Amino acid sequence: MSQRGLSLLNRYKGMKKLFDEIPLIEGECIILRKIMDKDADALDDMIHSDIVYHYEPTYLFERQFTDVHEMIRNLYGECFEKKQNLFLGIVFKEEDQFCGISEIYDYRPKLHMASIGYRLRKAYWNNGIATEAAKMMADYLFNQTDVEIITASTMIENRASAHVLEKNGFTMTSKGYPEDWGHKNPTMADRWFL
Repeated sequence: MSQRGLSLLNRYKGMKKLFDEIPLIEGECIILRKIMDKDADALDDMIHSDIVYHYEPTYLFERQFTDVHEMIRNLYGECFEKKQNLFLGIVFKEEDQFCGISEIYDYRPKLHMASIGYRLRKAYWNNGIATEAAKMMADYLFNQTDVEIITASTMIENRASAHVLEKNGFTMTSKGYPEDWGHKNPTMADRWFL
């Protein structure tokens, strides 16, 4: 085996796989943690905000349920068990208030790759929370799991989300690439890589 191959094997020893646990990650201003029933009212408020989901795919998991409590139960049932999505609540520490969702999805273990996403309640926009959440997800993936490549997609009109990724060192790899986000026509999205 090559020196690089041995180096990679050593790196993966003791590393977690992405879905080995539901992490609790504490940052300077926010905590990323399991979404709980106590978050239901704030989560329900976010889910029903058209402005929050204006730049998001139509098929996001949390918008597929009429009962927010059922949705919370399913976050860590089918989605987590099938290793499809890892959802974490974003909690603003100063107020101990649920303010959004961070998501790790499209995990490809053979490629050591995953994608990230985030959405915030409008009251918490423009406070650096999304930037910190993206950084915390990237740090967790790179330092505590076997993930080596992180990707993200943003609608080309969503400059705020693009700015979050740029501040975290992401590089745009494709501009205006047509993706299926569940809208009538393909969504023109920018693809990002870290």
